[in-house]
Amino acid sequence: MIEANPTKFYVAKYFFLVFACIQWIVGGTLLINQPFGARNFFTSLIFLTFGLIFLYLYAIISDKIRRVAVGKNKIIIIEGQRNVRFNWPEVKSLKIIPYLNLYRLKIRGKKGSIYFFPSTNIDPAFGLIAKDTSKMGDIVAKRKKEFGIK
Repeated sequence: MIEANPTKFYVAKYFFLVFACIQWIVGGTLLINQPFGARNFFTSLIFLTFGLIFLYLYAIISDKIRRVAVGKNKIIIIEGQRNVRFNWPEVKSLKIIPYLNLYRLKIRGKKGSIYFFPSTNIDPAFGLIAKDTSKMGDIVAKRKKEFGIK
């Protein structure tokens, strides 16, 4: 089994949460430490609003990004202590999103998509075309051909 890069996973999953907290800290610091005035209040309000926006983005993105291990016979979605296993025939589609360096996975009978990172970086070939040259990419390419996955 080849597991996706855990460092990229945690950075991508919690980036917006950390950035929201930084925005709130800056906004709160400006509000508390600076003398009260319209300009300082408005600036603090902007930072606090951006913090809320980034928290909303975190809530949307954090559920969709998962850690995944790919093997010759199955795909395992790692959810803490619990692992969800899917066989390759259950995969509806598996595509590379080139500029974000992500895979997009759809499972038959499941609502929504799962996004995960490859084990190594994907090499961009020509503009929008990307090719995963890692072991994970080889397994994915073989199984996509074998089972007719989009």
